Amino acid sequence: MSHQTSELAHPQGFASTHWSLVLAAGRGDAPEAQSALAALCQTYWYPLYAYVRRSGHPADEARDLTQEFFARLLEKRYLRAADSERGRFRSFLLTAFKRFLSKERHQAGALKRGGGRRMLSLDFEQGESRFLLEPATDVTAETIYERRWALALLDRVMIRLREEFEQAGKRDDFDRLKVFLTGDAEAPSHREAAAALGTTEAAVKVAVYRLRRRFRYLLLAEIAQTVTASEDVDEELRHLFEAIRARPS
Repeated sequence: MSHQTSELAHPQGFASTHWSLVLAAGRGDAPEAQSALAALCQTYWYPLYAYVRRSGHPADEARDLTQEFFARLLEKRYLRAADSERGRFRSFLLTAFKRFLSKERHQAGALKRGGGRRMLSLDFEQGESRFLLEPATDVTAETIYERRWALALLDRVMIRLREEFEQAGKRDDFDRLKVFLTGDAEAPSHREAAAALGTTEAAVKVAVYRLRRRFRYLLLAEIAQTVTASEDVDEELRHLFEAIRARPS
């Protein structure tokens, strides 16, 4: 295990991470497990929506299918069927969704929605706006799902990092330095950033180093919330960057 990954270790291992907590609850109805599952779904629903849209479903149908799937998932109907996919929430979620879509097709699309069940509050209008900006290529729905999953995870990390800076009263520092996390060719030099922040070039170099280190730590921590074992974290990190590099042509 890498040093960076070992830093994430909880006193009780990964037992209290979101996905592990959900699976540990099994057939029970532990409220903390339900909250953890809802949090994961709330964060990572868009990749599924993009998947079903790229599969050829119109927006209104994709909305209904996505919402109904999560309603059933929150009832734990599909958690009981999670076997080999249990190690990673990403894999489990897509496999369960495919099974759900197949079942709906076999039932001639007789989708039964609502019924007083718990539903997630999802911004489908914003999700459709995002989907319409997706590249119009022949990439598969699975590719879209994997890439959007990776980007959703990175967005989550950036939000957490920004919140930390805001709490420390350093929002301007974050806004000026975050460009150094992306490897943008148009990023300012350290000297230019120092001038904008009213500090020294050496201080900016130290700040960028710490920012990158903290970003990696939060990224590993976020990944850990979606796997069940510590040895899966580094492998999932590699998969994340592979998914991002696989840009649509």
